[in-house]
Amino acid sequence: TGALQPRTGRAEQRGLWAGSPRGTAAAPASPAKRILTRSSGCSARVDRTPPLIPAARFSSRTCRSTERSAGSRDSGGSRAVHAGPAAPIAGRARAGAGAGPGPRGAMRVKVLSRNPDDYVRETKLDLQRVPRNYDPALHPFEVAREYTRALNATKLERVFAKPFLSSLDGHRDGVNCMAKHPKSLSTVLSGACDGEVKIWNLTKRQCIRTIQAHEGFVRGMCARFCGTSFFTVGDDKTIKQWKMESPEYGEEEEPIHTILGKTVYTGIDHHWKEPVFATCGHQVDIWDEQRTSPKCSLTWGFDSISSVKFNPIETYLLGSCASDRNIVLYDMRKSTPLKKVILNMRTNTLCWNPMEAFNFTAANEDYNLYTFDMRFLESPVMVHMDHVSAVLDVDYSPTGKEFVSASFDKSIRIFPVDKGHSREVYHTKRMQHVITVKWTSDNKYILCGSDEMNIRLWKANASEKLGVLAPREKAAMNYNQKLKEKFQFHPQIRRIAQHRHLPKSIYCQIREQRIMREARRRKELNRRKHSKPGSVPLVPERKKHIVAVVK
Repeated sequence: TGALQPRTGRAEQRGLWAGSPRGTAAAPASPAKRILTRSSGCSARVDRTPPLIPAARFSSRTCRSTERSAGSRDSGGSRAVHAGPAAPIAGRARAGAGAGPGPRGAMRVKVLSRNPDDYVRETKLDLQRVPRNYDPALHPFEVAREYTRALNATKLERVFAKPFLSSLDGHRDGVNCMAKHPKSLSTVLSGACDGEVKIWNLTKRQCIRTIQAHEGFVRGMCARFCGTSFFTVGDDKTIKQWKMESPEYGEEEEPIHTILGKTVYTGIDHHWKEPVFATCGHQVDIWDEQRTSPKCSLTWGFDSISSVKFNPIETYLLGSCASDRNIVLYDMRKSTPLKKVILNMRTNTLCWNPMEAFNFTAANEDYNLYTFDMRFLESPVMVHMDHVSAVLDVDYSPTGKEFVSASFDKSIRIFPVDKGHSREVYHTKRMQHVITVKWTSDNKYILCGSDEMNIRLWKANASEKLGVLAPREKAAMNYNQKLKEKFQFHPQIRRIAQHRHLPKSIYCQIREQRIMREARRRKELNRRKHSKPGSVPLVPERKKHIVAVVK
């Protein structure tokens, strides 16, 4: 017939065709769509049909790679026929044109778009950024993983709970009172039962100054609000003002002012903003620093007063504790007492909340602490009970969310303001009755003075790591804290977090008090059960300890 047959390619000789289904042999290409080459010098019949895709030139390497990929997708021994490099491209274009929603011949292409700022490090020293999808459907075991992490974090917290830091020894008698420097975190003052006053540097953990201030006990001490001087009172009926700085070389250690009183002063506190201070003994006296006689004297009753404290927010208010079981509130503007509350047993001292102006906490002889709102003294806001002996001192943290108490049972406890039980208890084998306690102004440390002549320094958070923390350490610590808060009520985590080792004496007394408390409750229930209805009233625990409120 004289028609020239097209020259078949290498892939067509093997019987491959990429456009046919896998495992089937395809028929030769139709004459209308056959592309003929004239590389062999033969005449060729050219297809005049317009192409479905833009014309493109393919190198021999592109043709070979297309043939190789088509051959690799074929399975088994069945081969398809390939009609040259243009056939599979035309087939793909036709398939894409039919699938898209647009006009015939358009292609729909999906492209992955990534912002390099999300995963590329700025420098080689930075950590690799790991992308994460927070869709809960993709993380079905997230709660189980978080519970395991919270359990491990709680265990590690108890493993690293080592609160004791150091002991400041140097006193020759029991430590009876302490005071904080208002401007320096590293300075603390202490007074002993032999009349000796020491000034300590907490950074070096050394005594930097010693003063023989009084004859007999140092009953109380406080620092001036500017930090330039401090005041002490003692059994020798004197009030003395001392410079905070050490005397020059050759200069004698003498007080700035000395006031001789008529009675023994048992406590002192300075105003937070003005040159005024208050003392207590047989009465509460308000003094001006420039005068040797009190501005006014406040009294309500005839018994001695053991403690007096100024309110740090409403600075004209002050409260006192008397030995006749009274807690009395005064107003300096009126120069008269405001109101008083009478408890079942004597209150040793009180401390105002530094963040809530109306709240204060009282340390009582009945082993409890009572947080009051001064506007509603008929019932305490909270009763804090964990000590097994008389509570002798109390001090608030700067945040106002927690306070620390010192007890005659040779331990100190940290209480949240809104909880009835302590979150932490500190004790050592050598520590005896704890007389005084202070919480430092940076909210990190606690100082306690006991009658075996030592001042001990503790961490406020027992498992806290001291020193500078790296950003990753801070992030890990915050994450673990949130996990512990999330799972804090799970039985296993709660048991580990609340477990504390106690001395045998405290443990036995706690068990004994629990038995006695249960016996009283059972007796009250029996009395109510076998009495006329309404004859035995139900008294809440908070009101059992209040005798009366007098205005």
